[in-house]
Amino acid sequence: MKVLIACSSGGHLTQALALRDWWGRHDRCWATFPVADARSRLAEERVYEVHYPTVRHLPNLLRNMGLARRVLAAERPDIVFSTGAAIALPFFVQARFFGARTVYLEPVDRITSAGLSGRLVHPFTDEFLVQWESMLRQHPGSRNVGIVL
Repeated sequence: MKVLIACSSGGHLTQALALRDWWGRHDRCWATFPVADARSRLAEERVYEVHYPTVRHLPNLLRNMGLARRVLAAERPDIVFSTGAAIALPFFVQARFFGARTVYLEPVDRITSAGLSGRLVHPFTDEFLVQWESMLRQHPGSRNVGIVL
């Protein structure tokens, strides 16, 4: 199986890295920010750097839509996985056009209210995972997988 992991740096990347037992068994690539944190932690991985900042920055959202299309076409992943944040949207919106399923893990700090990124990607997500029982009400059809950290 081939996996594309699209996530922001910092805590989102930490949560994705915590799932190494899963993604480490598969061919994979990453899409993340061009920052020192991500570069050092993913030094041994195949990484595509996205345009930063993404939060509420329309020009970079459009640039990242184009980048996502090129990465999806080149990599042809079976699954696009994300722990957030805004970087997930361009990849999730286009994943189905390339035959990929999408899996989103709502960040651990989302305990009682849905985050903007989760709300935006929910319609494009095949499997929506939360880390708190209380979040099941926020995201109908989601599945609680417990804390991943």
